Amino acid sequence: MNWWKRLKTNTLARIGAVILLLFYMMVIAAEFVAPYDPYASQPDAALLPPTQVYWRDQKSGQFIGPHVYPTTQGPVDLNTGDRKLIVDYAQPSPLRLFVQGDEYRLLQIKLPLPTQFSFTNPKFEEVELFPGIPGNLHLFGTVGPGKFNWLGTDDQARDQFSRLVYGGRISLSIGLVGIAISFPIGMLVGGISGYFGGWTDTILMRLVEVLMTIPSIYLLVALAAVLPPGLTSAQRFLLIILITSFIRWASLARVIRGEVLSIKEREFVQASRAMGGRSLYIITRHVLPQTATFVIISATLAIPDFIVAESVLSLIGLGIQQPDPSWGNMLSLATNASILVLQPWLIWPPAILIILTVLAFNLLGDGLRDALDPRSLQR
Repeated sequence: MNWWKRLKTNTLARIGAVILLLFYMMVIAAEFVAPYDPYASQPDAALLPPTQVYWRDQKSGQFIGPHVYPTTQGPVDLNTGDRKLIVDYAQPSPLRLFVQGDEYRLLQIKLPLPTQFSFTNPKFEEVELFPGIPGNLHLFGTVGPGKFNWLGTDDQARDQFSRLVYGGRISLSIGLVGIAISFPIGMLVGGISGYFGGWTDTILMRLVEVLMTIPSIYLLVALAAVLPPGLTSAQRFLLIILITSFIRWASLARVIRGEVLSIKEREFVQASRAMGGRSLYIITRHVLPQTATFVIISATLAIPDFIVAESVLSLIGLGIQQPDPSWGNMLSLATNASILVLQPWLIWPPAILIILTVLAFNLLGDGLRDALDPRSLQR
């Protein structure tokens, strides 16, 4: 466990791990963390700025603790084009932890499973794997008519923080699911190619080289653009993962092949072969486990690529579609210059979260590389 001790002493790796742990805990328990339904619009509350928190009653001046007031958008000023906020100071709404609100099912798991394999007209059926835990308790909220829109509301009067938490489910899970698909393919292809060599190696490596020459982002844009328009976000999400995973395994296969070429000549592999072990058994049981260090590091550093790919596709309107939230399609509002200037609270939170997530994975990946690779200690 020396690698674990070295990892714990790496401050930057620990910071990255803490950030990722916090993010994943929040999105897993999104129903509990988010104060409001991410799809529900609040009456007359479009494009509200972050809610101001008060500590004293604005009428009596008495200290009553943290609270907010019901806030709506007023009519448009015909002279300036501005809309004034209407704040009802007669109804203070206290801020509280563990507030009862909208009902939900925590940890509910649904998967869109394909029932018809057709690129032009695929059909999916949503299967419930776990019904979830019913509840209505939220981490924080208000008691009263006032709404606590911590990060304001969007153009559809939906709470921005709630959408940010729910959107993290897609943006954070796409990387994990992507490597779960692409890495086994890359490891198996690379292992077979390096172990057998000869014409098998030649054919597989030519295929790898062809895939590596394809510009990934342009392929994603092209394929996402021709997806059937009637797909739900869950179905589109699944197809984006499959498309992304299809082009991401090639580089891993090439590196695994190089490592297997040296591993297959070691004594324990030769002994297993002499004892009559089957080739596939030797590859999966003895050869590929020796590449575990490299695979773990590569997986940690590859997840940000999947997150960025989803964000780019959703940003340009080819990924997750509204009203379903993801950090990428929440950033699509940045294409509106007026929102970018007048409502920056809609743009910066998803952008900062994407940057922090990518940075945290890179910090953790660098820390794992230093901890698992003994050669790094000699630098």
